[in-house]
Amino acid sequence: MGIMKLFIDSNYLSPYAMSAYVALREKAMSFELVLVDLQSAEHQAAFYADISNTQRVPTFSDNGFHLSESSAICEYLEDLQPSPSIYPSDPQAKAKAREVQAWLRSDLMPIRQERSTEVVFLKRSPPPLSIDAQTAADKLFKAAERLLPENSQTIFGQWSIADTELALMLNRLVLAGDKVPVRLATFATLQWQRPSVQEWVNMQRSV
Repeated sequence: MGIMKLFIDSNYLSPYAMSAYVALREKAMSFELVLVDLQSAEHQAAFYADISNTQRVPTFSDNGFHLSESSAICEYLEDLQPSPSIYPSDPQAKAKAREVQAWLRSDLMPIRQERSTEVVFLKRSPPPLSIDAQTAADKLFKAAERLLPENSQTIFGQWSIADTELALMLNRLVLAGDKVPVRLATFATLQWQRPSVQEWVNMQRSV
């Protein structure tokens, strides 16, 4: 059986590649990282199109089976190896975790544009938020406060991949020095210390 491979951006900036990486590390699966240089359009090359229908990162390869889109990769890994889990066991909580993942990928575009992961991983200092981005931030805060129980460090009572992804979105603002409610900033900071997350944060990047 061939070794699993995770194709990611060569500068470790994709939040979606981070999610798939954290999922694999949490499950202690053996895999090889394959770096794809987006700047030189390696993701558009024929070899990559053969394994990725979307020609985006991340893409996961498992003995001839190829899968793109990080949420699909996380769900596949959970089905492939249920323990240790990266999703809640309760069906409704699991559905809610997937809702969080889908929402963070499809909404809040002004935050993603004005607080790119260069702010998070390369410690860039961006200008103040625009009105649109501040409106998106307020929406994020309200949703996160509803999701996160009082006096809890996780959304569902124990860690799930949704915690990491919500923390990343919040840390786009926290690490930029934007005003974030204390409870949410504390959650994001604590989640950031998880060993699998720290492995990604400390990857060697070109400044």
